[in-house]
Amino acid sequence: MKKILLNNGNMMPAVGIGTFMISPKDAEICVSEALKTGYRLVDTANAYVNERAVGRAIKASGIKREEIFVSTKLWATEYLNHDAVEQTLERLGLDYVDLLFIHQPTEHYMEGYRMIEKAVKEGKVKSIGISNCEGKYLDSILTDCEIKPQVMQAEAHPYFTQAELMTELNKHGIKLMSWYPLGHGDASLINEPVFAELGKKYGKSPVQIILRWHLEMGFCVIPGTSNVNHVKDNFNVQDFSLTKEDMEKIAKLNKNKRYYYRTDEMLKLFASMKPAYEKK
Repeated sequence: MKKILLNNGNMMPAVGIGTFMISPKDAEICVSEALKTGYRLVDTANAYVNERAVGRAIKASGIKREEIFVSTKLWATEYLNHDAVEQTLERLGLDYVDLLFIHQPTEHYMEGYRMIEKAVKEGKVKSIGISNCEGKYLDSILTDCEIKPQVMQAEAHPYFTQAELMTELNKHGIKLMSWYPLGHGDASLINEPVFAELGKKYGKSPVQIILRWHLEMGFCVIPGTSNVNHVKDNFNVQDFSLTKEDMEKIAKLNKNKRYYYRTDEMLKLFASMKPAYEKK
């Protein structure tokens, strides 16, 4: 399995399963199937309201805890909750998480970041992540943090390669974990002729070619799905490589096209939207 070396010396699997917009029932099924398939990275979040389901799947897998890399995120309403990390661990049924993000740079995001720094010192968190914190928010964190972040989670795909962001992240050894890796499932991206051409060349689907592109870019990729067949297909991208020529062809698709736009009004709204956590 391909792994990524983080700037604190920890190793992170390059391919994981994401659980955004997946119900607790489906998350438990798909994470269970993913772990059976060979995945060792699972990404969730307070706001996804499926942490308990993810925890149940991890426990039922019988796989040693240290072999599974668990990533989750503190939601904006938790940044001033001094028990947020412990409550997150309780929902997951874990003693620690491998990677904990602040989810959005709402008001008090630095307090949230410092809470994670404290959890690192206490052994409850192994690595720190920042999600959706591009531009001035990244600058602020790097200026004020005590522990440099290891991972940035952000939108990335062949229509939006994050070239400018990567220039900044590379200066600090921060790795990118890409979400919306398939352009939010945009058929126009998936059906680009170059992916069909390369799929024929390697005996892979266009989706698998796109996911492999993320790995060649040095990204960690976490495609989410509630389809167990897709869970298996999405993992089967580590037995081939794209050539420099292949990557140059794909690079021509870049449009700097986002599918997610966040406004200041949305940030204010996030700060008041407390997740309706799944009951025990």
